[in-house]
Amino acid sequence: MTSHQTTQTMKPATAAKKLGVYLEATPAEFQEGVVSRAELNALQADPPEWLRELRAKGPHPRPVVAAKLGVSIAGLARGGVTEPLTTEQIEALKQEQPEWLQKERATQAEVRKETVRIKEKQAERAARQDS
Repeated sequence: MTSHQTTQTMKPATAAKKLGVYLEATPAEFQEGVVSRAELNALQADPPEWLRELRAKGPHPRPVVAAKLGVSIAGLARGGVTEPLTTEQIEALKQEQPEWLQKERATQAEVRKETVRIKEKQAERAARQDS
């Protein structure tokens, strides 16, 4: 019996998310087609000019904006940032340091500390159980 390998494809929105780019800023042919796993791997391995440009200058999707600002996606929303931002806009926010950004960065730092503390506690507990 011969097994036929079907090509795994994904919607453009999924591919854009995996590439870390804002779908509406991608070329029309990318938005209108489907993307195979092989095509996605090729885009990641050797990004075309449009992809390099989007990654460098934006507009960036919310997860990328949040990461570049050092805040959570919810923190962006609390700060009133609901639209994609360009790298230039992100850098301007970093320079301005609005109050909401300072507050959200502090919140994010606390969340990270708490996550580390919980992991250490769990590791300690696991070590005690093993001995």
